[in-house]
Amino acid sequence: EVQLQASGGGLVQAGGSLRLSCAASGFTFDDYAIGWFRQAPGKEREGVSCINNDGSTTYAHSVKGRFTISSDNAKNTVYLQMNSLKPEDTAVYYCAAYYGVVIGSLDPYMYEDWGQGTQVTVSS
Repeated sequence: EVQLQASGGGLVQAGGSLRLSCAASGFTFDDYAIGWFRQAPGKEREGVSCINNDGSTTYAHSVKGRFTISSDNAKNTVYLQMNSLKPEDTAVYYCAAYYGVVIGSLDPYMYEDWGQGTQVTVSS
């Protein structure tokens, strides 16, 4: 059974940083791409970033240069380092797994397995 556990959210002031973690279990980590998504109240879920097992990454335009996704395969964990946070980054952040390789897409409908969310709140 695929399990994904997101953590690391919290309240931070604008300009601050947070690091989210997504701990994965129940599947062969190397076979999957892991993505980060977020959903703000009243808005659709949107892709933030994803990483393939070869280390290739994709970022949403809105976070490029501020967020960095990385993977520790030994720990089956994917991280999202978020710097220079803005109030518009406020959302529930989710991680999800896709069996295969993701090239240039952050479409949440591609992903079948999701973890619970972690709240990120950025105050102005």
